[in-house]
Amino acid sequence: VKTVFFVVNFALFSPINDTDSIFSINKLNNEKNSLNNEENINKDNNEIMIYEPTHHPFTAPHPEDLNNLLELKNLDKIRGLHYDLVVNGVELGGGSIRINNSSLQRFIFNDILKLNSIQISDFNHLLKALEIGCPPHGGIALGMDRLVSII
Repeated sequence: VKTVFFVVNFALFSPINDTDSIFSINKLNNEKNSLNNEENINKDNNEIMIYEPTHHPFTAPHPEDLNNLLELKNLDKIRGLHYDLVVNGVELGGGSIRINNSSLQRFIFNDILKLNSIQISDFNHLLKALEIGCPPHGGIALGMDRLVSII
């Protein structure tokens, strides 16, 4: 083994243009007015920006970036508490620290990902559990196939 490291401090959200994505431009039909603010406008081409999570929608934001997130500023610069384990240039696994606050999770669903009420209702069980109380938690998933392939 030559190198082993964790990749951290990468973006929590990325802008998308894929109309087939669950987090895509189809939200514009119902929510164009709420999206039409200065932070959601791409200055280069005046397009409204839609974001999707780079890992999953339950990844916690980096604490240093929380204010920018809540103010909807520089969304593509918000770092997430997610990580990849890399050995000799091969990603063996990844994981994240999860959001453990129902208000923050709702904010991500509503204000960042622009999910509609039907999509959010699929997560009511999670939101209820977070409201009751949930300790900080996270995990990592390792790919045995990847590990075996580099042995």
